[in-house]
Amino acid sequence: MKAIRVHEFGEPEVLRLEKVPDPKCGHGQVLVRIQAVGVNPVDTYIRAGLYAIKPTLPYTPGSDASGTVEAAGEGVKGFKAGDRVYTAGTISGAYAEKAVCLESQVHSLPPKVTYSQGAALNVPYSAAYRALFQRARAVPGEAVLIHGASGGVGIAALQFSRAAGMTVIGTAGTEPGRQLAAEQGAHHVLDHRSPDHFEDVLRLTENRGVDIILELLANVNLGKDLGILAKGGRVVVIGSQGKVEVNPRDAIGREAAILGMSVFNATERETTSIHAAIGAGLENGTLRPVIGQEMPLADAPRAHRKVIEATAFGKIVLVP
Repeated sequence: MKAIRVHEFGEPEVLRLEKVPDPKCGHGQVLVRIQAVGVNPVDTYIRAGLYAIKPTLPYTPGSDASGTVEAAGEGVKGFKAGDRVYTAGTISGAYAEKAVCLESQVHSLPPKVTYSQGAALNVPYSAAYRALFQRARAVPGEAVLIHGASGGVGIAALQFSRAAGMTVIGTAGTEPGRQLAAEQGAHHVLDHRSPDHFEDVLRLTENRGVDIILELLANVNLGKDLGILAKGGRVVVIGSQGKVEVNPRDAIGREAAILGMSVFNATERETTSIHAAIGAGLENGTLRPVIGQEMPLADAPRAHRKVIEATAFGKIVLVP
């Protein structure tokens, strides 16, 4: 089969399409024939050697994919050949024509959800759900600000928070991105390139501030985020590309909290809850992954460049 292989950490060019032996599944494992692969920012950090945990070289990148079960190993009870599935992690890597997964890493994909949409589920929707409900403890009626609402995690957070009965404010840096955020559930959409958009958040909340901020670029926004929180407000840091200076006094009077978030820290029970919520949202139609662009598997280097561009919106998917 064909797969992307990385033999050294570095720039996107280290992603090379190669022919490798077909993987085989063992006890408790599932072999998935992949129809689509989700590209996530974390994939780029791992490829560059910047992530805290480095895979053993050479490796095949990726955790998010969708397709059909080709074979189920001994002991697998929940899946059989032909089942439509999406993956939440793999053993052998997702940037390939086939991947081996633990049974616990495979989840059913409803017939009305496309394979490209299935590949857009795991990291974005898991991160959005964990940030909102497991870290920030969001409840209906609260106001949430979602920075970068036109990206994969942002769109997932819009859909989850709108379905939960929250007042949703989204930001995006382009007009198409702002239009997309509005279509996906934002009550209000702001231009995060505007220096006044933090003041606009206060205006929209009648100077009360927002209860929750989902922060995907903390090194740029965190200092100002603290100034627009309501009392008891929470900032969940999902992503950051560097250091930032904050004024602790902004947190004191509001009794505000800054919460870190990593999907990889979720317990087995929390992970089960996340995918139960994703499955329910797919079934009832409240969750609708948006595909920004599909590319051939060989274009993985270009996909890695695009996924970290500020102008990208929707999900980038590779098709083997």
